[in-house]
Amino acid sequence: MGALDDLRVLDLTQVLAGPYCTMLLADMGADVVKVERPGGDMIRSNPPYVADSDDEAYGGYFQSVNRGKRSLELDLRTDEDRAAFLSLVERADVVVENFKAGTMERFDCGYETLREHNPQLIYSSIRGFGDPRTGETERQGQPSFDLIAQALGGVMEITGPEDGPPTKVGPGVGDIFTAALNAVGVLAAVHHRERTGEGQYVDTAMYDAMVSLAERSIYQYSCDGEAPTRQGNSHPTLFPYDAFETADGHAVVAAFNDRHWETLCAAMDRPGLAADYPDAAARLDDRERLRAEIADWTRDQTTAELVERLDGRVPAAPVQDASDVFEDPHVHGREMLADVAQPGAAEPMTVAGSPIKMTETNPRPRGRAPLLDEHREEILGEGETETDAGRTGAESD
Repeated sequence: MGALDDLRVLDLTQVLAGPYCTMLLADMGADVVKVERPGGDMIRSNPPYVADSDDEAYGGYFQSVNRGKRSLELDLRTDEDRAAFLSLVERADVVVENFKAGTMERFDCGYETLREHNPQLIYSSIRGFGDPRTGETERQGQPSFDLIAQALGGVMEITGPEDGPPTKVGPGVGDIFTAALNAVGVLAAVHHRERTGEGQYVDTAMYDAMVSLAERSIYQYSCDGEAPTRQGNSHPTLFPYDAFETADGHAVVAAFNDRHWETLCAAMDRPGLAADYPDAAARLDDRERLRAEIADWTRDQTTAELVERLDGRVPAAPVQDASDVFEDPHVHGREMLADVAQPGAAEPMTVAGSPIKMTETNPRPRGRAPLLDEHREEILGEGETETDAGRTGAESD
């Protein structure tokens, strides 16, 4: 039983932001019906594949963020499919879409229309620049991707080496952080509806989300009038809080409070540094010299030796790649790697598990991603068999 197993979601999203949002809901038990345009989500065919075989139904990108959903292919431009969609809306709790503003209105399936069919409906959109209903701007209707959102929101300006160009954060945070915020908004709207019976519109913009993610830049600029820029892996107000080269890789050390600093200096056999720089302000004033001192020490040790020497007394960790993550017992103990069936391949695909942990209704990937239109008969037939007492549903194998 999932915490959201009484929630039905119609998911019209594609690529990453929208599917990640509804994936979170599906992992928590919601019945997520992926309503796909003719031909399906544009990202279905994106590599990589488990066996690099033409027989595989979809690639890792699609599998990762669409696991545990059901698929129905509809063309909202046709009367028949639009009528089928509206019949689903009448029995749904949530609709999520990530089209450009105005797209659903062109299908005559905008929020106001769907609300007529289901007054308690929660309608959620994820767009690059938000929806006019919650704050109109001249950017709305423009296309956006993760790269655009990171650039506009200030994330790229504060990411990368000090002497290098603005740099995109590796994971698609413009999509994924926006998606997580949207899931929070949807669940808040569900809670509000339980108390009042009122549905509502939930709107999360990628640009807005990146401004929120870069919150440190906002308050820094407000306080001193200087726009923060890149400074590598260091921190503007904490030291040491940085990545350091080791004999065989890199490790991070976060020893910015006085106790951790003293412990680090003792591990370096440099107690005089602790005495000469007893507080955070002194360390920040001479951070370049101190960073060089620490770097000289870390380069003489392997990453494992460094982490073992600090041994939990000072926050430190190796900089890991994906192969290290796969081997980390902590990751397995937390069930953060999940195997799901891959149609067309003999071996399963491994996807990231759910980071949300609950003692009674623990979220988990609930089966593989669906084949295109795999659940047509099942979904459209439910309207004839479903009663007010509950709903039917089946997880994918």
